[in-house]
Amino acid sequence: MNLKNKLLLLPILLYALGIFAQQGPGRERIKTLKVAFITEQLNLSREEAQLFWPVYNAHEQKIADIRKKERQQFGGRLANLSQTSPKEAEVMVATYAKLQSEKHAVEQDFIADLKEVIPALKIIKLFRAEESFKKRLLQQYQKRRGGG
Repeated sequence: MNLKNKLLLLPILLYALGIFAQQGPGRERIKTLKVAFITEQLNLSREEAQLFWPVYNAHEQKIADIRKKERQQFGGRLANLSQTSPKEAEVMVATYAKLQSEKHAVEQDFIADLKEVIPALKIIKLFRAEESFKKRLLQQYQKRRGGG
């Protein structure tokens, strides 16, 4: 996916994140379901779970912090691009690239940290489980909104 497409998707993702952020208690319920789903999909032993969850939760917090920066930087400004100067657009693209680099570094660190606590096969299962959980969550959301 090229940078132009990513910039076009950014407002949609920020909107979706805003919806989830507003749900309060529902957010905790989703987190609880996600923990149960991942634990089941990875078939974590008690020892693995004790080592895995602190690493996973720290990673989730770092990603949440980056997403917060994205919302702060782009939230309102993307809604009115017609009033954005070329210079402002350059700054926005540079900021976006910086945040993407930061996110990539966090992901690389996460994988390195995971390798110390669970086997590679379970890391792959984790990525698959996260995608599967997101799909299920989206399907449930669409079903409740009457779209599915």
